[in-house]
Amino acid sequence: MRKLLLTALLLCTPALIFAASPGTKLTVQVNSSLSGKGIDRASVIVHFTEGRNINLKKIRTTWETKTNQQGNVSIPEIPQGKITIQIIAENYQTYGNVYELKDPEQTIEIKLNPPQAQYSEDSKTKEVKPLK
Repeated sequence: MRKLLLTALLLCTPALIFAASPGTKLTVQVNSSLSGKGIDRASVIVHFTEGRNINLKKIRTTWETKTNQQGNVSIPEIPQGKITIQIIAENYQTYGNVYELKDPEQTIEIKLNPPQAQYSEDSKTKEVKPLK
C-alpha cells in the first residue's frame, strides 16, 4: 500500500508543479524595417524550447498563427521560460530568435528586412555578379 501511495504521489507532482507555474500573455508585433508598418499575414511560430507545453485540447509544444492587418498577433497564456520565435513573410527575410518570457504580459517587436540580393560567380572570369 505504501509503495502504491508513493508511486501515485510521484506521478502527480509534475502535474501540480506545471499547473502552478506562472504564464505570459504574449503579443508579437511584426513590422517592416524599411517602412515601420505592420506586416499582414506573416506566419508566427512559437516553439517552447525548455520542454514546456500548453494544454488546450491537446498538449502542444509549438504555436502557429498569422499576423493581422496591423502586423500583430496575440497568443493565449503560455508558460514562462525560454521560447523561440520564427517569422516567415513573403518578400522578407525569415527571422528567428530565442526570447525569455518573465512577465505576466509581454510584447515582442520584430522588424523584418527585405530579402538580400542573390549573387553568382562567373566561372570564366571569377567575377561575382548580382542576379537580376
